[in-house]
Amino acid sequence: MSELSESSVRQLLDGHPDPETGRPMGSMGQVVSVSLDGQHANIQLGLTSHSRPIQDDVRDAVEAKLAAAFPGIQVDLEFKTHARPATRVGQTALRAKSVIAVGSGKGGVGKSTVAASIALTLRRLGSRVGLMDADVYGPSIPHLLGLSGRPGFSESKRIDPIMLDDSPDLSPMPVMSMGFLVDPKEAVIWRGPMLHGSINQFLGMTEWGELDYLIIDMPPGTGDVALTLSQAIPLAGSVVVCTPQEVALLDAVKAIAMFRKVNIPILGMVENMSGFLCPDCGKTYDIFGAGGAREKAEEMDVPFLGGLPLDIKLRVAGDEGRLAAVLADDEAARAPLERVSQAMVRTLAARNAAAPPKPTLPTL
Repeated sequence: MSELSESSVRQLLDGHPDPETGRPMGSMGQVVSVSLDGQHANIQLGLTSHSRPIQDDVRDAVEAKLAAAFPGIQVDLEFKTHARPATRVGQTALRAKSVIAVGSGKGGVGKSTVAASIALTLRRLGSRVGLMDADVYGPSIPHLLGLSGRPGFSESKRIDPIMLDDSPDLSPMPVMSMGFLVDPKEAVIWRGPMLHGSINQFLGMTEWGELDYLIIDMPPGTGDVALTLSQAIPLAGSVVVCTPQEVALLDAVKAIAMFRKVNIPILGMVENMSGFLCPDCGKTYDIFGAGGAREKAEEMDVPFLGGLPLDIKLRVAGDEGRLAAVLADDEAARAPLERVSQAMVRTLAARNAAAPPKPTLPTL
């Protein structure tokens, strides 16, 4: 046990890992201030918007570490915004800290709804988020969010995405989709090279701004979009969405195999349609079974991020283009998605703590 002093508290905090980079907070200039009044410690730590979704985890870990080192200490911990700009991703002009693909082995499992909901939830938890619809043949993100219009071009000849600007308390979220470029009644009939070109344009020619997370809604199945993405940019990881029944799990296994084959890390599995809570009787019905995704995740040694129940309010909201509004207003509908999103960020933080990424020089 060390003697309690401002210097000993600061020394302990200096070595605490930053969840975004895995490097010590002291070396990153994130220990803002430490002051003592007897056994009471007032601490200010810098935390980036990338890590805001798990700030309660950081608080618990810091307080536990201080309590173990200095029994009887009382901690008043405040987080300050620590500015850390995003660097360019690969050789593209995209500036994002974590690019995450949301995929599935088959259609009909709610992948697009989950991708859009994760993006909206991370944004509400304090991160800067963009949403890219890579499902060129069946784009549904514009409909889910109630967005329309045609992207324009900036003075630098780059594509201006459609912005979701639904709240004065949240920064606008850039969204890009083939659904903004073609008539809803028209079919996109493209061969591989044209698909490859559109994905690269969405990534590198769009004015995304500086992002903490770019969430990419993948097309269903194991087509060539994953290969295009893996060749275009280094992805932070992928999330695989499935439903509990065995037929969906068989295809989810193929999706995991695909991501592994193209060297995209698996951040975890999400079990969608995981039970239905009857609004009339309050009883939960496992319409598609229960726990299948958790068991399969354990079997394949990937994290299980959580289950999302069937929610009539979210289904209706998606059909009516009000997904963002319902997630903003309905805490019960939002809670499972917050748990899934935070579990995903925790997986990234754990990976960074185990193997901190090396600092990179800015690309001029």
